[in-house]
This record gives sequence, structure tokens and C-alpha cells, in this order.
Amino acid sequence: MRVPFGDHLDAMAPHSVSRSTLRSPASILTVLVLALAGCTGGEATEPTASMPVATRAELLDPADFAAAIADPGRVTINVHTPNEGQLPGTDSSLPFDQIRQQAATLPPDRTTPLAIYCRTGTMSATAAKDLAALGYTDVVELQGGMLAWRHTGRTIEE
Repeated sequence: MRVPFGDHLDAMAPHSVSRSTLRSPASILTVLVLALAGCTGGEATEPTASMPVATRAELLDPADFAAAIADPGRVTINVHTPNEGQLPGTDSSLPFDQIRQQAATLPPDRTTPLAIYCRTGTMSATAAKDLAALGYTDVVELQGGMLAWRHTGRTIEE
């Protein structure tokens, strides 16, 4: 969320509030708190042991990513579109911009370890955000994508 500062606040503020009041740290903090509270869409709930907190993907270099996908319990997903090959051992392909729409094709257990990648890392970054929003808690992402993978001498299956 982008919060406007300075002169832009005047356009959003009621006319009875002075310009200097809107620039005070306490006023800015109040605006931020109210804006964030409005984004929840309802009553907030505290995470419990049965409801893990969504996290962002951990960026791994090609060597660490190779070690991660060697774990047979980790599901490896190519999120690049169009298909430009895949890493050996890839379990499935799911376009980065279809993660939410095709969530039913993902493992139903949100704690399932996932590994995602694309060609350069841009599409997988978007996919990582969507996976976190869906509640997946153990996601690793190949930093630099298939280009970085290949640059380290590793192969791509066509």
C-alpha cells in the first residue's frame, strides 16, 4: 500500500484539519494504523498452532536450491510461462499468473514444502507472493531462475 505524504495529504484530508497536523508523526502513524486496519476485511484473528502464518519464499542460490529440490518431500514447480524447459526433477508446471485460479492443483496441505522457479526469477517472485497469500508456509525460490541455474553449469531439460 502506498501512503501519500506531504502536499498529497491535503487532498485526502477533511478541510477542517490543518496541514501541520497532518504532517505530525502521530498523525501519520494514526493514518497508517487506520489504513492497515481497513485492509483486513474484517476481524483479525491471531495465528494458532493449527493455523500457520504465511511467509514469503526463501531465495536460494542454485547450489542451495539443488539441495532443496533433492529432498523427495519437496514439490518442485516450474512457474515460467511460456514453457522454456525445466529443471531435472520438476514435479509440475503451473503458470505464475494462474497460481490462485489453479490452487486446487497445489498440495492441499499448506505446510507441504514447495520449490518454485522460472527463467529469471521475476515470475517466481510473483508466484511466491500468491503462494504466501494462499497460506503456504515452506516455499523456496531459485534466485536468478533457470538462467542462474544454467550459468553454474547445471542442465535444463527441454
